Amino acid sequence: MSFVNNLIPKKLKIPVCSMVVLAAGSSQRMGYDKITADLKGKPVILRTLQAFEDSECVNEIIVVTRSESVAELSDIIAQSGLKKVKKVVEGGKTRAESSNIGVFQCSKNAKLIGIHDGARPLVSGDVILRCVKGARASRACVPGIPPTDTIKQINVKHEVESTIPRDKTRLIQTPQIFDSTLIKGALTKALSENWTITDDASAVEKMGIKIHVVDGSSENIKLTSPIDFYIAEKILDNRGGE
Repeated sequence: MSFVNNLIPKKLKIPVCSMVVLAAGSSQRMGYDKITADLKGKPVILRTLQAFEDSECVNEIIVVTRSESVAELSDIIAQSGLKKVKKVVEGGKTRAESSNIGVFQCSKNAKLIGIHDGARPLVSGDVILRCVKGARASRACVPGIPPTDTIKQINVKHEVESTIPRDKTRLIQTPQIFDSTLIKGALTKALSENWTITDDASAVEKMGIKIHVVDGSSENIKLTSPIDFYIAEKILDNRGGE
């Protein structure tokens, strides 16, 4: 029995969580498709998926991507030998639409459903484990890290209105993990009510549900610009052998 498995209480034994990986973005800021771009010898999407393949907290993976990428990603994944990826499906026009499509593609037996950015290839097993345990206890859990810069609230004229205490804020990452019934209902309502949401947890918040925040990781970066690839390569160098 592995070390990670020893950390999971008996009531959390596999099957635990279905994971939706969102890879449907336009990559406009990057200038090229970051999902299939090379990151130290592997496509970004494979590094992302491998983290969940290796996690004993995850028993199936659903990949959501653009219509023109379904065939390409299906081929990449098929050649990789990954076993937990069950479906590669076409997403929607917005993140909320893609998330909604993904969660309804998960197994009907899934008690927990996680949603993760495909462009976060450095998520660790420890972060995944903390999020799954947090969601099991609280129904909704996200990883976050404290900001290192001072945060100020501004008005429409770009004038400072107040300084927000850093100890009361977190920079929220993914995977965000939820009770399956809860996230399905929240995303369905978000779309029907045209809610403006910046992440999947926002839909759950709007339903009055408290979101539990666990420690994320400064290494769990999202690749949004070319400099992020440089940083990711250095992180992999520091980890060694990946």
